[in-house]
Amino acid sequence: MSNPTVAIVGRPNVGKSTIFNRIAGERISIVEDTPGVTRDRIYTHSEWLGHKFNLIDTGGIQIGDEPFLEEIKDQAELAIDEADVIVFLVSVREGVSDADEAVAKILYKADKPVILAVNKVDNPELRQDIYDFYSLGFGEPFPLSGSHGLGLGDLLDEVISKFPEDKNEEEDDAIRFSLIGRPNVGKSSLVNAILGEQRVIVSDIAGTTRDAIDTRFTNNEDEYVMVDTAGMRKKVRYMKIQNATV
Repeated sequence: MSNPTVAIVGRPNVGKSTIFNRIAGERISIVEDTPGVTRDRIYTHSEWLGHKFNLIDTGGIQIGDEPFLEEIKDQAELAIDEADVIVFLVSVREGVSDADEAVAKILYKADKPVILAVNKVDNPELRQDIYDFYSLGFGEPFPLSGSHGLGLGDLLDEVISKFPEDKNEEEDDAIRFSLIGRPNVGKSSLVNAILGEQRVIVSDIAGTTRDAIDTRFTNNEDEYVMVDTAGMRKKVRYMKIQNATV
């Protein structure tokens, strides 16, 4: 059996990638104040108190007509389906929003353990505001400060307590390889063709893949990890977000 899988989901700009990077212990997902920076599912491995698990960062779920919103939502729902435990991340700064309630409705249908975490509780005065999030229906909210790294221990204690008992920990001896090339030559399409699923958002717009995407799969009983990278560009007028990935 593989290790348990934990997915971090929520609306845009609540700090999912910051929390993901904190738990991972390294900068894997791009962190930016602009909503929608994370689009695909981002995977890594982590460990807490001797419990190993897979961790997934997802794009912010929102409803609208902007480009990629439906694809981002689809990717997040695939992560929800794959996860054993879901961390539902919200932000104390904006309180309970319509977008939070829309995500909650998706999670109600998942029939999986959901842990509600309230991010951006950066000072003690904000702790009293977390109780408004009881209205989402997921029990006691866990206060977090992604910017300061506070509250993660309590959250992870709760996460590992929800792991299925039949998930055995294994050493990772998978063969890793990367797909590298300039933007818009079809790397993401090749990933999806190999896997037979919409693992990575595919578009004619150059630069759609913004992070390096790890995908684990098995072929002839051998386990592989394939990495779809952001397109390599010349060092001329990089956008700040592209700079963080390439």
